[in-house]
Amino acid sequence: MHPLNLDEPYTPQALQSLAAEPGVIALGETGLDYFYQQDNIAEQQAAFRQHIRIGRELGKPVIVHTREARQDTLAILREEGADQCGGVLHCFTEDKATAAALLDLGFYISFSGIVTFRNAEALREVARYVPLDRLLVETDSPYLAPVPHRGRENQPAYVRDVAEYLAVLKGIDAQVLARATSANFSRLFAVTLPNAD
Repeated sequence: MHPLNLDEPYTPQALQSLAAEPGVIALGETGLDYFYQQDNIAEQQAAFRQHIRIGRELGKPVIVHTREARQDTLAILREEGADQCGGVLHCFTEDKATAAALLDLGFYISFSGIVTFRNAEALREVARYVPLDRLLVETDSPYLAPVPHRGRENQPAYVRDVAEYLAVLKGIDAQVLARATSANFSRLFAVTLPNAD
């Protein structure tokens, strides 16, 4: 489903059948990547639309990837009524206007270790802007390890480093951020997390 893996064969019916399984809580990653693949833009867009439609039909959110495709990503999300299934733009690296457009669609925004990088001040500005009740935190491992692990293979345990960094950035206690992002995760994916109180 990832835009860089569209050469792997699947049928929309098979995807819908898999996505309908009770243990499946979302569709994704799906989206557009014009950085690595510019020779199949129409195919990427068609698949992205198809995935959103399946998410809408099943009432399951989409986990969206976008790279060098901001305008098309937003346009397709709007045109396909992605606000009806909801979702998250994962590993967010876009600008404040894009964040605002996603928030208007009811989407969540997830920050990775990139927000800790020295040259990511514009991204930190967006992180300050995103309301706590629409914020998620991730690692995107094995890539993009946060400072102080930058240059090493990323791992899920480093999500704590990203969360603590965002808490300082937002001027709140790390536990407040942890509770909020856990509640956001539960709300978006319709799951109950242990000790999410």
